[in-house]
Amino acid sequence: MTPTVLVVEDEDALATLLQYNLEKEGYRVVHAGDGEEALIMVQEQQPDLVVLDWMLPKVSGIEVCRRLRQRPESRNLPILMLTARGEESDRVRGLDTGADDYLVKPFAMTELTARIRAVMRRIRPGLADDRVTAGDIIVDRVAHRVKRDGKEVHLGPTEFRLLDHLMQHPGRVFSREQLLDAVWGSDVYVEARTVDVHIGRLRKALNHGAPVDPIRTVRSAGYSLDFGG
Repeated sequence: MTPTVLVVEDEDALATLLQYNLEKEGYRVVHAGDGEEALIMVQEQQPDLVVLDWMLPKVSGIEVCRRLRQRPESRNLPILMLTARGEESDRVRGLDTGADDYLVKPFAMTELTARIRAVMRRIRPGLADDRVTAGDIIVDRVAHRVKRDGKEVHLGPTEFRLLDHLMQHPGRVFSREQLLDAVWGSDVYVEARTVDVHIGRLRKALNHGAPVDPIRTVRSAGYSLDFGG
């Protein structure tokens, strides 16, 4: 089951960035541009977690948080607040209102996604799956370990991220450019052929002593993880 994250943010550029990065992490993302819309969407969409900006049009983030905590159906909904307010008193106020965590702008996307996983693990452990399985391969994100058919597979950091991404979308073909964007990031310049080198390393590690190569090369298209033969 794919967890749904409601992003409540009135800055379009930041909302787009949040959606892009959270979808890259495997979440389904819905967006509200103000507090009033957020309250309606929680009732309609029933998200698994809310990323909530403090400063919002119509209804403030603090008030949205307060109202969600008053409703029986959203009393236990995980809420992570985003704000430019860095004062300790503001942080305390946010947490006292019912937020599960608090992140001050500007922040790194890696920290945001880590905070979301932590909140999910704590509040809804069934949704915070830190183990991804496809075929006979298991990726443990917390321990940073990979096993195939019960045997340890040793991967470098880039190969680990590459495998993790492919594992989240088995059967889907990714172009080299899409893999560069997902694994290396859109703000880093890396040549497309670099993907081929790391796919080669990943293949070598995964297929050591294994009869089936799960990584399929699709001519003129890219790569996919496929156990369908």
